[in-house]
Amino acid sequence: MNLPFADHFSDVASAYADARPEYPDALFAWIAATAPSRTAAWEAGCGSGQASRGLAAYFERVFATDPAAAQIAHATGPTNVTFAIEGGEDCSLGDASVDAVCVAQALHWFDRDAFFAQCARVLKPGGLLVAWGYQDIELTPALAAVNDSLQHDIAAYWPPERALIDAAYAGFAWPFAAVPVPDFQLEAQWPLPRLLGYFSSYSASKRYRDATGRDPVAQHADRFASALGNDPDAIVSVRWPLFVHARRKDS
Repeated sequence: MNLPFADHFSDVASAYADARPEYPDALFAWIAATAPSRTAAWEAGCGSGQASRGLAAYFERVFATDPAAAQIAHATGPTNVTFAIEGGEDCSLGDASVDAVCVAQALHWFDRDAFFAQCARVLKPGGLLVAWGYQDIELTPALAAVNDSLQHDIAAYWPPERALIDAAYAGFAWPFAAVPVPDFQLEAQWPLPRLLGYFSSYSASKRYRDATGRDPVAQHADRFASALGNDPDAIVSVRWPLFVHARRKDS
């Protein structure tokens, strides 16, 4: 039996779509080069379509699914992406129909046994399963000190699945044989409003607001601005530790 869907993001779907980082193009180029062909890919747990758009540049067709209707409502992509409201555990794709299955920053929410069974069903022989995620944001020292205060405030409001991201999905019972993965970098240059929007899109920020009636990001916004010299045009260099797991179905 599939686990019940824990929806932590519908109420922040718009902020999520606007503020989440875009993944490196090199990752999508590698997936396409490593998959058996570039005909079709499935992105499960697509959210607002960050990875869907990256995959669409390399695969002829992308089927992108998320169980949250609000996320799909905010999802965007080119014409070769089809978005659908579906869980990763009950995909409507046909057997042996895709070259790659991808999950970006979402596998920790899945019933993994059920999802891996779907991967075994829908992947072509030799098809690729790639799951990745990113850990805590890394900032310059002045901004990091303010971020530490924000993270302290919301620490108790993270759902327990957050620990799986912290552990980089260590210990998962992966199907298929492992595929070596190159090192990829997740970096961005953001103005302060984009950075604050990213913090606001956290599920923990939403849970803090619901529990206390206060906005944890707004409470620290002036300190973030001060750390940037109150320069409205300041650009912040940010990066995230990115981990990637890849597995190949037997051919």
